[in-house]
Amino acid sequence: MSALLVTGIALLGAPAGWVAVPVGRLFCADRAAGRRAPRRAVLASVGAVAFGGLAAARGDDPALPTLLLVASVGLVLAVTDLTALRLPDPLVGVAALGGGLGLTAATAATGEPRRLAVAAAGAALSFIGYALLALLPRARLGFGDVKLAAALGLPLGWLGWPALRLGLLLPHVLAGVAVLVLLAAGRVRRDTPVPFGPAILGGAWLAAVLT
Repeated sequence: MSALLVTGIALLGAPAGWVAVPVGRLFCADRAAGRRAPRRAVLASVGAVAFGGLAAARGDDPALPTLLLVASVGLVLAVTDLTALRLPDPLVGVAALGGGLGLTAATAATGEPRRLAVAAAGAALSFIGYALLALLPRARLGFGDVKLAAALGLPLGWLGWPALRLGLLLPHVLAGVAVLVLLAAGRVRRDTPVPFGPAILGGAWLAAVLT
C-alpha cells in the first residue's frame, strides 16, 4: 500500500477517535463513578495511530476494512472501560458481528475458507482461555473482558496463529506494566480496580501490526 493511502487511512482514524469519546459516554453516563473520560484529542491521536498502523502492516489483506471497523469499535470500548470499568455487550456484539461478516466477505474474495475456520478457532480459544482465567480465585477479569477477547480472537485468528498467540500474551504484559507504573506513581493501590479492556485492545492491535 502506498504511503499516501496509508496516510489517508490514518487521517480517517482521527475522527473515529474523536467521536469515540462522546459515543462511549452514552454507554456509561450513569456508571462513571467519578472517573473522567479520556480527552478527545488523545483518542483522536490514538485512532490515527491505530488506523495508520493497520494500513501499513495489513494494507494488502482483504480483511483490512474489517480490522478498521473493529478498531473503531475498540476505541469506543476503551472509553467505556476507562470511564466506567464497563465493556457493554452491544458494543462487543458489534465488534464480533462486524468482524464475522467482514471476514466472511474477505473469505469469498480470497477463496480461502481455511482462514475463516482458523478465525473461528481463534475466537473459541480466546473465549476459553479468558473464561478459565476469569474463574480463578481473586481473578480481576470480568466476563466483559472474556467476551471482548473472543471478539478480537476472530480477526487475530484470520491473521494466523502467530498473531493469535501474541494477541493472547501481550494484554497481560501491557496490563502488568501499566499497573506497576501506576503503583509506582501512587495513582492506584493494590486493591484498586483497573480496566483490562484497553490492554486486550492494545495487545490485539500490536499483534496485528507486528506479525
